[in-house]
Amino acid sequence: MDIIVQKFGGSSVANPELITKAAKKAIKAKEDGYGVVVVVSAMGKTTDNLLELTSQISSSPPPREMDMLLATGEQVTISLYAIAVHASGHEAISFTGPQVNIVTDNRHGRAKIKSICKERIFEELQKGKIVVVAGFQGITENNDITTLGRGGSDTTAVALAVSLDAKECDIYTDVDGVYTADPRIVHNARKLKTISYDEMLELASVGAKVLHSRAVEFAKKFDMPLHVRSSFLDTTGTYVTKEEKSMEKVLVSGIACEKNEAKVSILEVPDRPGIAAALFQNLASKQIVVDMIIKNVSEGGRNDISFTVVDEDLEAALNIAKEFQGKYDAKNVIWDKSVAKISVVGVGMKSHSGVAAMMFQALANKGINIDMISTSEIKISCIIPLSDADKAVKSIHETFHLADNIEFMGDIEKNS
Repeated sequence: MDIIVQKFGGSSVANPELITKAAKKAIKAKEDGYGVVVVVSAMGKTTDNLLELTSQISSSPPPREMDMLLATGEQVTISLYAIAVHASGHEAISFTGPQVNIVTDNRHGRAKIKSICKERIFEELQKGKIVVVAGFQGITENNDITTLGRGGSDTTAVALAVSLDAKECDIYTDVDGVYTADPRIVHNARKLKTISYDEMLELASVGAKVLHSRAVEFAKKFDMPLHVRSSFLDTTGTYVTKEEKSMEKVLVSGIACEKNEAKVSILEVPDRPGIAAALFQNLASKQIVVDMIIKNVSEGGRNDISFTVVDEDLEAALNIAKEFQGKYDAKNVIWDKSVAKISVVGVGMKSHSGVAAMMFQALANKGINIDMISTSEIKISCIIPLSDADKAVKSIHETFHLADNIEFMGDIEKNS
């Protein structure tokens, strides 16, 4: 029996009507002969509402208790989804993450999956049931409930698909695929038929909200095909697959914009070996993910160190930066939340030069200043003023003709 894993995000199961519609997609796949495992998120704004309740009681709740609380959201959805399947005349059974032994490490709020016990799921599939599993959650070896962090249901779905050797993992969401840019910003953005794991991973890591980066990492590692598609339409979406040679014809596949960024700068840091290591080791010890880093040229035996983090980690990062300032006699710590990160991504960059020049010119044409730059083999990212973010995305999208021609090489080809 071929198995398909279907994942439905919070907007896809936000109310009873949508849950019933989502259940019909699982039923159709079962009627087509597949064993069906469904992973669901909490309904709509449930997680946000639970966080708001917590904030009325404590500004620093224990992480373990937060996981106990937040894990309840998915438990509501799995039971309602299973009930919807039964109401349509089919059999279903719901499980929490702990019930199917999704074992994680003990990092509450950001746990990583270590193993999954698939026997119980296989047993219920053999009985002809649709199996509904709570996303976003697991259990430690000491039987404490954990959560995987925002977007963790994607990770649950892909991990289950890999564990069950599924044919495919369908990610149902409120968009009908992966676009060359956010359609809410660029109205003529084009839906991609396929995109490589590496491109999707880069886009997910720099602000594209379609898939969680950890889920893409999982899929790439085990070569699990992902199909990003609409919960509300019966259309083909975008397939995320391993890279093919033809993909290198595409110079830039997409543009992402991350507005949830903050920049921290420590001024006039003594320039000696081990200083930067001490700073970033302290940040890592608090599980703060640092994105972009710039260390300027030393003057008078001192230099400035700047780095970016997501907004939610800014307070913790500032505390560490200020402790560092005092310990190492740095002059000052400043920060800026009015920044955005703009990124262009494409496997074609590996074999074509000049992408950075075109991107920077597109920004210059609109009078947009670049504050920080980072690159990888298939990505270029810039920190720019937050107020210029949408304008920058539109300008870059137009420069690379992403709405028109998937194999555009522009001035790069003309000048080669």
